[in-house]
Amino acid sequence: MGSHCVMRTTIGIVIGLMVGLVSVSQAEPYELSQDDVTEPKTVSSRDISLFGVKLGDPEAKAVEFLMSGKISGVRAEQEANFILLIDQRKPTGPMAGVRVQDGKVDLIFINNRFAFKTRGFFRSVLNSDSPDEIRKLLGPEDSGDENVMGAVLAYDRQGFLVNYLGKDVNVEFSLPR
Repeated sequence: MGSHCVMRTTIGIVIGLMVGLVSVSQAEPYELSQDDVTEPKTVSSRDISLFGVKLGDPEAKAVEFLMSGKISGVRAEQEANFILLIDQRKPTGPMAGVRVQDGKVDLIFINNRFAFKTRGFFRSVLNSDSPDEIRKLLGPEDSGDENVMGAVLAYDRQGFLVNYLGKDVNVEFSLPR
């Protein structure tokens, strides 16, 4: 009877440790149009989704979710290997989208036209007035380049890149290196 109690306790501990490891290895998902994440260090491109589409998703899912016409105020167009999302109020160009290569989503992008739809610190990034303001929000970049035309701030370990070109700010998400 005592050995059964020890066995149950041991199994309970092992299951508890496994659940703990799974929850540590999987970060919370961050839906760009819904979730108000305020801590940039916790975000990885692996956990980013754009209207339900994540990096690595099959092309069929991206087409179904983005081209369905169910995203309020957004028109979707497919051009070559991109699915582009255009603000119907101001159709001056894409505000967000995905790139599909080899049948899978390998890039998600948003730009300052998407700022009104996004939540969390990326809204502030898209509305930034300078590369220094972006650095204050995200911290120092892993690599990048800054010149008179603008700046590229690469956060390689987290899997995103910010292109600052004056009034145009773009964020690209790809798998972390």
